[in-house]
Amino acid sequence: MNKTQLVAAVAAKAGIEKKAADKAVNAVIDSITDGLVKEGKVQLIGFGTFEVKKRKAKTARNPQTGEKVKVKATKVPTFKAGSALKEKAAKCKAVK
Repeated sequence: MNKTQLVAAVAAKAGIEKKAADKAVNAVIDSITDGLVKEGKVQLIGFGTFEVKKRKAKTARNPQTGEKVKVKATKVPTFKAGSALKEKAAKCKAVK
């Protein structure tokens, strides 16, 4: 499912126009992003937790040349699924 399909699904479930659903979806995404920037963590009980984690600097290898490359330390967003989401995902029939 891509963002356009998500907006359509939200519009259908909420019984609202796609334009309003698009605003709602964008507001949720922006709010999660802002929460990560300000607090480093956004927890949605039953769905999951978005969190910013530190990734240490390391030495990697370029797979084409075999040359060693230094990778700088950085912060990356992560997502850990909640128990309710994990239970529903276990029933997924789309994955083979």
